[in-house]
Amino acid sequence: MTASPREVDDICSTLLGRKLIACANIMPAHKAMYRWEGRVQSENECAVIMKSTAEKFGDIEAALKELHSYDVPCLVQLDIKQGHAPFLQWIGEQVAD
Repeated sequence: MTASPREVDDICSTLLGRKLIACANIMPAHKAMYRWEGRVQSENECAVIMKSTAEKFGDIEAALKELHSYDVPCLVQLDIKQGHAPFLQWIGEQVAD
């Protein structure tokens, strides 16, 4: 998701402060390979899983456009089909307005 651990920390801290996400699981730096501008690229990146609600997706997307150094940051929404009800409730409480 980001080119540096510092950037992912800054983004996650900001999103937590804005109550857009309930938590973030930040993965250690790893190699990412992808096609960009007609060439295969290979860079170290940090990935993150952010927990939030579907209603916050647009706000998270807008914040990433503002905060992220990439022109096209990786942001996808995965629908939760089932989950531990108290955990899902906690997520909703953390991002409540």
